[in-house]
Amino acid sequence: MYKIVTIEIARGKFMPNLKAKEYKKFEDIKHIRKDGSEYWSARELSAVLDYYQWRNFQKVIDKAMIACENSGHEVTYDFAEASKIVEAGATSKSIKDYELTRYACYLIVQNGDPRKEVIALGQTYFAIQTYRQELADHFNQLDEDRRRLVVRGDIKQWNQILVETAHDAGVITNEEFAIFQNAGYMGLYGGLDVEDIHSRKGLAARQKILDYMGSTELIANLFRISQTEEKLRKDKVEGAYAATKVHYSVGKEVRGAIEKIGGTMPEDLPVPEKNIQQIEKEQMKRLKDKAKQGKLMLDE
Repeated sequence: MYKIVTIEIARGKFMPNLKAKEYKKFEDIKHIRKDGSEYWSARELSAVLDYYQWRNFQKVIDKAMIACENSGHEVTYDFAEASKIVEAGATSKSIKDYELTRYACYLIVQNGDPRKEVIALGQTYFAIQTYRQELADHFNQLDEDRRRLVVRGDIKQWNQILVETAHDAGVITNEEFAIFQNAGYMGLYGGLDVEDIHSRKGLAARQKILDYMGSTELIANLFRISQTEEKLRKDKVEGAYAATKVHYSVGKEVRGAIEKIGGTMPEDLPVPEKNIQQIEKEQMKRLKDKAKQGKLMLDE
């Protein structure tokens, strides 16, 4: 089940579509080389994404580079070093830039500030089918830590989409949303709520459950989240109570599918030794080591 789910998501089955006028801003800054290949200037993309200070955008690029390496791509290809000449009074100066592939742009918007509306537009625009298929092809070749980072990144984005869709359905107050979220977990975890799962994993209240899941457990939750969002949207569900019932039902159906194929129930899966933040730090250190060796340009 888990492999099938990952491939379906990788093919873009659940991704919403954008109208042409909505993603024109990204098309307008696309460059075409003589050989027909396309790229985006990081400097131009930062402006479109409303990042007006380069140092802040560089932090997003750094995270995207980690995600790029985790997916098995060559960072120096997707984030090609470049420079750009800008006017500075009576003189001009050269500043650092990157020539980004479409895949690099996708990773950047995936790691951008989710509060920006333009980030959400960019996430959909750059999530093209070719990237999703590549991710599916490479997924089973990744080690467990990289699988966790890839799926956790997808969950982060899908949770944002689910929040918006649930709000549109009528889940408005903090209390309603807490009940809504609990229902999804209870359906998938055989009646266990968030507090129960925290306790079972031995986590403190401030620690996020999703950061302490292995890739198998993360994939089950990704399917729960994406399928709930799709059902709320397609069925035009109205009201917090109805939306909560849908979330519970979808979670229960995912649990049933796992049981049907003889899989391990999510609450019985082992808790990884390292959390997501620890893995990210290790990946950043590895990238910085490459930078010191002259294999990669990476700012602090």
